[in-house]
Amino acid sequence: MEQKVPLATEGNPLMHYLALLLGEPTAPLSPEEQTAGMAAYQAFHAKAGSAIKAGDALTPSATGVRITGGPDAPAVTDGPFAESAEVACGYYVFEAENLDEALALARDVPAAQHGAIEVRPIYHSFDPEWSSADGQWLALLLESPASAHTPGTPEWQAEAARHGEFAAAAGEHIGGGAALHEPTSATTVRVRDGKVLLTDGPYPESAEVATGFYLLSAADRDEAVKLASMIPATTVELRQLMGVSGL
Repeated sequence: MEQKVPLATEGNPLMHYLALLLGEPTAPLSPEEQTAGMAAYQAFHAKAGSAIKAGDALTPSATGVRITGGPDAPAVTDGPFAESAEVACGYYVFEAENLDEALALARDVPAAQHGAIEVRPIYHSFDPEWSSADGQWLALLLESPASAHTPGTPEWQAEAARHGEFAAAAGEHIGGGAALHEPTSATTVRVRDGKVLLTDGPYPESAEVATGFYLLSAADRDEAVKLASMIPATTVELRQLMGVSGL
């Protein structure tokens, strides 16, 4: 397949990729299904090893929050988000030499068997200061395709300055995060009956596209919402990490 982002080269750091795990809302799993699922993920972690730089499962979307309007006039809506056919149920940050290697990692994620893994290259590197634990949150930044700026452009640089102001205000509550390359760089991975199915972005049916993410630490939900409301983005989807990744 066509390589949509530059390869890492000798002397340059490896690239980082956000892998967002997507799935349809399902009924609660039985204890046996939960045990089998955990075993599958433990096997994946053992195989992927140090290529996994961060990751965790997310609490159900019913417990999530969407914040629209930006920092000047934030409006908070509780989940679930009925308009979403597939909802985020977890995430990883992979370190890989190139997109093909990142996709090879994504196809081994157990969620690819029944859902999908959306892989996006991260702009610059991702360097989390802490690993997953209770009380931490994933804030996914969303924009309409028309308003999503290409990293490195003057418009994007102006937006980056606002994120710098947010980082200064949030301080130690930010434990990691990064901007993502443009939607054309996205690849969705599905595995069905042992066959790997790849779909390249952009996705014309998408009303919103992810442009970046933060990992936030907060004492409780109210503080997490307050922090996320300060992020300069049209929409922020805030989801609590389950703290089950073992990373």
